[in-house]
Amino acid sequence: MFGPIFGVFTEKIGGNILDISWIWATYMIATGIFTICVGNISDRNISKEKLMVAGYAINTIFTFSYLLVSSPLQLFFVQAGLGFATALATPTWDALYTNYYEDRTKVGYLWGIAVGRDQVITGIAIFIGGLIVNYCSFKVLFLTMGVVQAIATIYQAQILKPQL
Repeated sequence: MFGPIFGVFTEKIGGNILDISWIWATYMIATGIFTICVGNISDRNISKEKLMVAGYAINTIFTFSYLLVSSPLQLFFVQAGLGFATALATPTWDALYTNYYEDRTKVGYLWGIAVGRDQVITGIAIFIGGLIVNYCSFKVLFLTMGVVQAIATIYQAQILKPQL
């Protein structure tokens, strides 16, 4: 819900274009490095399900942390934390998604649905995020994002229930 208005928020807390650049770069680099590490770790004797749910939970915490951000340096730490959370959740989710394919003849189609659905939902969420900030505030946006992330964490945690 936050993507394209990230720059506006950064400027609101005293940041400039260079702050936006290094903070966003931090998120991308942290996500990339941690994704490689988590992808490797998740292939060992560690529960992918638990790693994924931990990523969602940490993402929830750092999403609510936006409410406390008042400087570019604080935003830097939130973005690094979100990068770590994304790295826990994404490769493990992808691996689990692949493992549950029953019909291997439609893998491309199923990945198309997964990725395409995410893009559509992200687009809708960004539009809604812009409306929330325009008509309410960043605080309302961050509360909304945190609640949505908490619900997603609870939903994803269902994978930890024993299979009957």
